[in-house]
Order: sequence, then structure tokens, then C-alpha cells
Amino acid sequence: MDLVCRGALEFHFVMKRRWAMIWPMNKEIACHGCDLLVDVSDLKDGDTARCPRCRCFLTRRRDDMYDRVLAFTVSSLILLVLANSYSFLSFSASGLESVITLAQTPGTLWKYGMPAVASIVAAFIIVIPAIVLLLMLVLCIPLQKGRYRPWLVPVARGIFLGQNWAMVEVFIIGVIVSLVKIMAMATVVLGISFWAYTAFAICFTLAVSNLDRYQCWEDIEELGASRVPA
Repeated sequence: MDLVCRGALEFHFVMKRRWAMIWPMNKEIACHGCDLLVDVSDLKDGDTARCPRCRCFLTRRRDDMYDRVLAFTVSSLILLVLANSYSFLSFSASGLESVITLAQTPGTLWKYGMPAVASIVAAFIIVIPAIVLLLMLVLCIPLQKGRYRPWLVPVARGIFLGQNWAMVEVFIIGVIVSLVKIMAMATVVLGISFWAYTAFAICFTLAVSNLDRYQCWEDIEELGASRVPA
């Protein structure tokens, strides 16, 4: 009987930790590093919560979070449009010149017999980031106005899943590393698209990092409980 009780209690605590990580509706957060449940009910604007056991970052409370996220999101979308509208790089070597745009990158890979790589590159550097940004607009505008929408939960899940597959900063770093090697063999001119995409990568990272997962779920829970119609 003691073993059964202990097993039931252990199962209860494990499930409580896992549920807090997946759907943090209460005032406790399960630490990603050590699974400790940490009470964050007393957080005020500007306060940061860290795990007392392993010092892992948990959440940061900001009253203007949605204003920040929307500003960076709109800026990111504008910069992404600019990045796809102008030349990315131009190469000149032995009298031959070649101009590459961002949209041509997947097409060039496809042309050279790498359709899988072309699809992955297009998805990771253009399609997925654009979808994440649009979902962030759909999520943050109602939350900023304090209005509940039935799609807030699936949209939030889509954002937190999709942001892990957006590789904009990895793409920029890869391009810079390649340029260092190519500049010794050819003349390289950075186009408007390169600088626009670099700024896009910065704004995209700031938009994603400013959207606090716990505060977002907490606001959705409170609006869902009150059921405030538009």
C-alpha cells in the first residue's frame, strides 16, 4: 500500500510539473533546467524571475510587452519585403558580373539539382519567419486591446513552435562567412537587400525574444476566463 501511495504521489508531482511547462495557467512555472516549480505571482512591471535552484531564466514581466512586439513585428515585415525587392549581392570577377537576389537563392539551388535543399532554405529564411510574424500580429493585437478570441490558443502554439524553425540569423552568419572567403577571389558588392535582411534578422530576433511565453499564456487565460467579447 505504501508503494502504491508513493507511486501515486510521484505521478501527481510529475504530471503537475509537465502540465505547468505545457500550459502555465497557474502562478507557478516549471523550470526548464531542473523542473522546480517556482511561484511568480508577485512579479511586477520590469521584474525578472529566475529559478532559485539553478538560476535559469523563467520569465520577465512587462506591461508594454505587446507594444514592443508589435513594433518589432511590423518593422520586420517591412524589412522582409524590402529584402525581397532589391539585389542581395553582386559578384565581379574576370570581367564577368553576377547579381543575386534573395528570392533567387532557392531557385538557384533548385536549378543545380538540389530541390530538397532549396525548399528547406526557402522555408527557413523566408516562409516560416513570415508566417510567424503574421501570427504574432494576429495574437498581439487582440491581447493588446484586452479582447478574447477563440483562435488565440492555437495561434500562440503555432508561434512558439514556428520560432524554433526560423533560421534568419543562421543564414546571415553563413552568408558573412562565405563572403570572407569569396572576397579574396572576386569583387563583392553588398546590395540593399543584404542590409535590409540583416536589419530584418535583428528585428525578428527582438520581436520573438520580447514575446514572453508565460505572460502570453497568462493573459490568454485571464481573457478566456472573463470572456470579454469584441
